[in-house]
Amino acid sequence: MSKAKFEDLLKAGVHFGHLKRKWNPAMAPYIFEEKKGIHIIDLNKTIVHLDNAAAAMKQIAKSGKKILFVATKKQAKEILAEKVKEVNMPFVTERWTGGMLTNFQTTRKSIRKMTSIDKMKTDGTWDTLNKRERLFKTRQREKLEKNFGSIADMTRQPAAIFIVDIVKEHIALKEAKRLNIPVFAMVDTNADPRSVDFAIPANDDATKSIAIILDEVCGAIKEGLEERKNSKDLPEEENKETKAPKAKKEEVAEEVTEAAADSAEGEEA
Repeated sequence: MSKAKFEDLLKAGVHFGHLKRKWNPAMAPYIFEEKKGIHIIDLNKTIVHLDNAAAAMKQIAKSGKKILFVATKKQAKEILAEKVKEVNMPFVTERWTGGMLTNFQTTRKSIRKMTSIDKMKTDGTWDTLNKRERLFKTRQREKLEKNFGSIADMTRQPAAIFIVDIVKEHIALKEAKRLNIPVFAMVDTNADPRSVDFAIPANDDATKSIAIILDEVCGAIKEGLEERKNSKDLPEEENKETKAPKAKKEEVAEEVTEAAADSAEGEEA
């Protein structure tokens, strides 16, 4: 059950949607009412979907996989970086570089270039460069750090992606879908919840709303990581009995898709 109570979500403004004229009809099942031309999100449904998403993300973290967080809008950047750093997951808050996932080898090359410049400063090569070369390398390093620094430890494609505002981050969403990477997202009343595996109906414009949702999912990830660590600390024989086999990317995708389907069936019922 979600640690965030109905009153907490209400206080954070999670229920405030967009103006009625900007709505996406696919969000109708998640809208409680219209008030002064603004759609109000049904927080009871937010809690159900938040629970489902948090449970699935906990399992991914427990299996040792990475979840990539994406939020480049001003009101989400700082809070997302702060929360996600605590659970050591990769994130993008500056600019989504086209092909970051679909052309992952090129992304890795950029990260290796950044590492190579760092190595120059420790192996003595940096001292052999003239002033102009150093300035060029320094600026190059700063640019690479800005775009790829927060995903430097992501050695392979993530097992899942979490997006704040799928309308703004439509390129990231498109790339994830093309690669069959499960997508978790905060979905406001102007977006299509059918485009993601785990849609959390919520206000994706207010910092407090974004913060409370991220608190929940990052808390679940933390629990998953702790359970993984505890299982590793068990004696070898006991660990063999309790430890589940490593899930492949396809299996992770299948698990979260099944969970999403179960959630949808529960709503219809």
